[in-house]
Amino acid sequence: MSAPTSSRPALPARPSYAAVLRVPHARRTFAAALTARLSYGMVSLSVMLSVTRATGSYAVSGAVMSLFGATSVFLMPLRASLVDRYGRRRALLPMAVLYGALLCALALLTWGPGAPAAAVAAVAALAGACAPPLGPTMRALWSELVADRGLLLRAYSLDGVAEELLFVSGPVLVGVLVGFAPPASGILLSALLIVAGTCAFVTSPVMTGARPAPRREKSRGRPAGLGGLLPPVAVAAGVGLALSGVDLLVMAFAAERSYDTAVVPWVLGGLSAGSAVGGLVNGAIDWRTPARVRLTWFAVGLGPVIAAAGLAPGLWALTAVMACAGAFIAPALTTAYLLADETAAEGSRTRAGAWVNAAVNAGGSGGALVTGLLIGALPLGVCFLLAGGVSVAAALVAAPGRRR
Repeated sequence: MSAPTSSRPALPARPSYAAVLRVPHARRTFAAALTARLSYGMVSLSVMLSVTRATGSYAVSGAVMSLFGATSVFLMPLRASLVDRYGRRRALLPMAVLYGALLCALALLTWGPGAPAAAVAAVAALAGACAPPLGPTMRALWSELVADRGLLLRAYSLDGVAEELLFVSGPVLVGVLVGFAPPASGILLSALLIVAGTCAFVTSPVMTGARPAPRREKSRGRPAGLGGLLPPVAVAAGVGLALSGVDLLVMAFAAERSYDTAVVPWVLGGLSAGSAVGGLVNGAIDWRTPARVRLTWFAVGLGPVIAAAGLAPGLWALTAVMACAGAFIAPALTTAYLLADETAAEGSRTRAGAWVNAAVNAGGSGGALVTGLLIGALPLGVCFLLAGGVSVAAALVAAPGRRR
């Protein structure tokens, strides 16, 4: 077997999560990226609370959140393409500074009551349009830092689990902060985190100059365009649709059976815990099955478990079923990102990851809307069945052998 052409140090013979963090400069770079990404775990709740308090209107708050989320999600592939084209240092830092400045402006607008709704909505929409794609960028960087595919799977799994923990801990931090400060202070802290974290991220020694480093190896066959991204994007959208529906369905389940809705976060916490465990187990397995096959089966497995949740006799049983469903979530999304990286054309890995990320978030928004309309119109068990069916349908789209 020929010696590798890369100048990076040889990797350990047995890949592990510890080995991922022993890659030169990986800990510093990953910590900086997570610091910046914590901003995304805090900002949505902070914006919702501060806008509601400043305008006194849930309708205005919902509209502002929709604009903020829409520009953030649907323009993400465009922002990621700027990273691929101009390089991480030249693209990410201006985005982070502009995004942070707009968040500061939004915080000032909503610090006290009487904020003009039109100005708040305009600033929120502009802020979302500038949000730097740090998740896709970090995943693209992992594929350059790590030469071994087994270790890369562990890196992606570690990244996915850490990101999920950020989105669980972010609202908790906001809850602590608003106990002694206005909700807009959470927006200011989000701005500080994104600017400071991005500065530390782009100044890491592993960053290249104007353009990202070339791929370390060729993917199978010819480089794929957007058509090659159909399987991971379809599954990511299906998982997003299913999960956002589950959030509302769990709340409806508790209300229908006269449980206190305060227990709902604990049920959803079981979902997150199952996802974290599933992600770590998935990364620890030395898979021989191709990524696209694994992606299909993870999505297929998620569907029946969600459908079975509608048959749960009580809240504890529902929590256990949600934990089992969670065990498929992180593996499905991690594999979607890994497959997007494998099929991405040269110099477009960040954009490929951004399409998957955008699909998850767009699916989440659509799923919440559709499920909200279905609850009450259909029996709750049927709603759970439909939510699970979305994941299975996405798996059929992604199944190997299907013509694109």
